[in-house]
Amino acid sequence: MNTKYLDLLAQKYDTEEKVVTEIINLKAILNLPKGTEHFVSDLHGEYQAFQHVLRNGSGRVKEKIRDIFSGVIFEKEIDELAALVYYPEEKLQIIKNDFNQDEDLNEWYKKTIKRMIKLISYASSKYTRSKLRKALPNQFAYIIEELLYKTEESGNKEQYYHEILEQVISLGQADKLITGLAYSTHQLVVDHLHVVGDIYDRGPEPDKIMEELINYHSVDVQWGNHDVLWIGAFAGSKVCLANILRICARYDNLDIIEDVYGINLRPLLNLAEKYYDDNPAFRPKTQADKKTSEEEIVQITKMHQAISMIQFKLESPIIKRRDFFNMEERLLLEKINFDSNEITLNGKAYPLENTCFSTINPKQPDMLLEEEQQVIDKLLFSVQHSEKLARHMNFLMRKGSLYLRYNGNLLIHGCIPIDENGDMEKMEIEGKDYAGRELLDRFEQYLRYSFAHPEETDDLATDMVWYLWTGEYSSLFGKRAMTTFERYFIKDKVTHKEIKNHYYHLRENEETCEKILTEFDLDPEHGHIINGHTPVKEIEGENPIKANGKIIVIDGGFSKAYQSKTGIAGYTLLYNSYGMKLVAHKHFNSKNEVLHDGTDVLSVKRLVDKELERKKVLETNVGEELCQEINILKNLMEYRYMK
Repeated sequence: MNTKYLDLLAQKYDTEEKVVTEIINLKAILNLPKGTEHFVSDLHGEYQAFQHVLRNGSGRVKEKIRDIFSGVIFEKEIDELAALVYYPEEKLQIIKNDFNQDEDLNEWYKKTIKRMIKLISYASSKYTRSKLRKALPNQFAYIIEELLYKTEESGNKEQYYHEILEQVISLGQADKLITGLAYSTHQLVVDHLHVVGDIYDRGPEPDKIMEELINYHSVDVQWGNHDVLWIGAFAGSKVCLANILRICARYDNLDIIEDVYGINLRPLLNLAEKYYDDNPAFRPKTQADKKTSEEEIVQITKMHQAISMIQFKLESPIIKRRDFFNMEERLLLEKINFDSNEITLNGKAYPLENTCFSTINPKQPDMLLEEEQQVIDKLLFSVQHSEKLARHMNFLMRKGSLYLRYNGNLLIHGCIPIDENGDMEKMEIEGKDYAGRELLDRFEQYLRYSFAHPEETDDLATDMVWYLWTGEYSSLFGKRAMTTFERYFIKDKVTHKEIKNHYYHLRENEETCEKILTEFDLDPEHGHIINGHTPVKEIEGENPIKANGKIIVIDGGFSKAYQSKTGIAGYTLLYNSYGMKLVAHKHFNSKNEVLHDGTDVLSVKRLVDKELERKKVLETNVGEELCQEINILKNLMEYRYMK
């Protein structure tokens, strides 16, 4: 090994005893049960529902409460304790309002703190004391550890433990201690969170989801197509930015752009007011819990048209300069007969309706007006100078990837492009063919380059980010073409159809899944593909567990826009040392229902895969890293001996 590295390491482990102690510690950790992984996908800005799933650990919190207290306390008390763990600040206020006497409240405090200490003890039983200590609130770590490890055999310290609780309560610290215990429980119940794509778009609060993830103790993200759109906009792609604004306008979410990220939309509104009128095809999908006036709806409708036309114009130059994208058929503005108001697709003419072509020059249909160019330039400048957006996008880049190989499983938002035989489809990029894992790695290289060079707005890397959103061989899109234009302007729904990659029907085949796992150097016998992106229509009998358990699709409709089609409100997946369980979620109405009624939003759990032997840390990605650390420490011992 590099002797300079070993010399640096020796500064931390400056005695043989320290090296030996660390090796013993790491070796012992390898034999602990693996921690619980929690998988979520396609959150689409639905912060309230996501926050609840995060806090209840997809049912793991209440499971553990029942394990300890079932048959010991009433079911109502179990519900109350669970709600207290989920939302400690709010539940404490409700409970305290029910007490008239301080003595009664103090007795409740003592009883509740003891129960939560038992819960912490149970939830942390497979962790080291060191890991538990890191999960505890700093200001109460000493107190909690004393209560956790108390012994009552002799009774010598009973008064000592009693006095700890008395002083916590009398000094007004009980609420803070209970709150700290609740948040520690969240961290102990779920060891690691995987977000399998699509945090952004459609729903109203993706920024709050991002803040939650930034502060989460252990998380990774597999980028979804909507996430890449936001990353692309921040990286300098004007067409990605136009897509974001169009989607926000479509779902009445422009306040995310203006109020949350501080991006001034006045230039776009001024352009829209000048050139566009009300148009039924561009009216926003209003949210039931949001009051939008008729005047605001008309304004959004006009802005929706303005940014859509900018988007369609910006797409054309990319398609023309990147012939290997093979998207010439998407040069739709050039296929319009503006005299007859028709468009010719695949040799057939279709009448256009609800058109808004006032800014188009029929002789140069993809040319931006000077005003349009100024608007998109100003918007891009604002996007790239939004401090909050910069923090969120940097987090996505730091914690994200197009796919992840983790504990023997392949996590990917969309698909692996394959042909009708299940073989990896090839895409030629700059004269070289890429397929399978190599293609996805190449896509990610372009995305990371584009993000690192935001000043380059028309380079191949930035164009490739847009391709990830809409290209045929993109693992995030996985369709022949995106028919946004057709949905706005053509009544015939035949033109709206988006032909999916063969992956989406061949993934029902076990052999295909095994071939994909092999492509990513994973064990085809024991590995799984964990997928998002396509909502599972459980209401129609579709099974999210496919190919004899080889693939699990966990997009069940967190987004309210999909729930009428799926019949549920999302899937999540739990993977602990005993195996995998899929959890379906009912529609989340409000936090108040949980706080006041003790209701939850879980339905039946389905066993995906059961471990024959309880899986240990040794068999995980973390275990692999620990083994590498052990080898380095052994090298350090040998190096010292040689010196």
